[in-house]
Amino acid sequence: MSNILNALSLSASGMDAQASRLRHVSENIANADTPGYRRKTVSFDSDMRAPVPGTVSVGKVALDKSELSEMFDPGHPLADANGKYQGSNVDILIEIADAREAQRSYDANLKIFDQARQMSQGLLELLRR
Repeated sequence: MSNILNALSLSASGMDAQASRLRHVSENIANADTPGYRRKTVSFDSDMRAPVPGTVSVGKVALDKSELSEMFDPGHPLADANGKYQGSNVDILIEIADAREAQRSYDANLKIFDQARQMSQGLLELLRR
């Protein structure tokens, strides 16, 4: 029974990590047009000291160090004397791809969680007989 509980714990930690990733991706998409905004990235750490070794935890959120895009709009309040200002470094296509990958990983963890839950229910049904 403990192996089933470990599978539930591992898949739940994976779902939690991917949900955090999706939150940051949606935040990046929402701020794609915000001047000076830097894309946030999430790293995952394997927590070997946890009660269930191998659970996934969200590491530090890092800011993307790539160059900010340069926008030309002389009427913008942040524009310099040349009519340029710094936009964000968010690429919508990359964010959509990251969101799709996170969603698929979340779904895979959810299937594992559901399978382990069904196995534990089956085991309890056998024990009741």
